[in-house]
Order: sequence, then C-alpha cells, then structure tokens
Amino acid sequence: MSQRPNPTRILSYDHIGIRVSDKNRAMSFYQALGFVESASFPLHEANEMLSPDGVRINLIFNGARVPNSHNVLLDAPIKLPGMTHPAFIVDDLEALEGWLSEQKITITEGPHHIGPRRVALFIRDPDGNVLEFNQLVDGGAK
Repeated sequence: MSQRPNPTRILSYDHIGIRVSDKNRAMSFYQALGFVESASFPLHEANEMLSPDGVRINLIFNGARVPNSHNVLLDAPIKLPGMTHPAFIVDDLEALEGWLSEQKITITEGPHHIGPRRVALFIRDPDGNVLEFNQLVDGGAK
C-alpha cells in the first residue's frame, strides 16, 4: 500500500447497512425506534430509512434465519474482524432506557460511561445485531 495519504476529504458518514432475516419484523423494530422508510431498492433487497433528524440506515433483507444462531462477530469465542455495531447519539438516554423497558427490549449492556465524553447503552435488534446509543456528556470517565 502506498504511503501517500488520501487526497480526498471524508466529509460525512452516510449510513450503515444492517442485514436482517425478516423484513416485516425488522421494519417494525426500526420504525419503533423512530426510523421511517425513505426509499426502497427491491433489486438490492434493501431499503433506506431515516430518523426525523436525518440519521440514515439501510436494512438489507437477505439475511438467512438460522435456528439458535448467534452474532458471529460478537458472540463467538474467536473474534473475527468486521463491523460490530452502529452507534447513535441520543438527546436523553434515561428516557430511551425507560422506553426500552416499556417495549420489553432488553438492554444488553449499560448504561455506563465509555471514556470521558459519553454514556452508552447497548441493545440488540430481533436478528441479534448490536445497536449502541450514546448521550454525550462533559467531564471525565467514571
């Protein structure tokens, strides 16, 4: 690989693709989180969803459903390289925590400080994909 740096500026993060096994179940879950379908790509078995504040995700509907499966990137004893989760910034982590409890969505980790700038909690979607939610804070890690 060349030592010459990339001459192009990376201006923004556009979206993350999340592979799911059941379109209707995934759509319901992500709509409950606040995402709305903004485009559909049937040829690619995918869609685009937006939050009211413009955060974009793509759901990819070609995941295989395997009984008793696990998240191969996070749950297997040997940790393979790959993208493990998207992380979203929210304005009120405590309100999210209460809503998740009402919806019977299990918090798998947190809420707790991660470094000096955020408090995070983690959940999983119906396919076991990990989602992180952060509230930015001032001060040091606790």
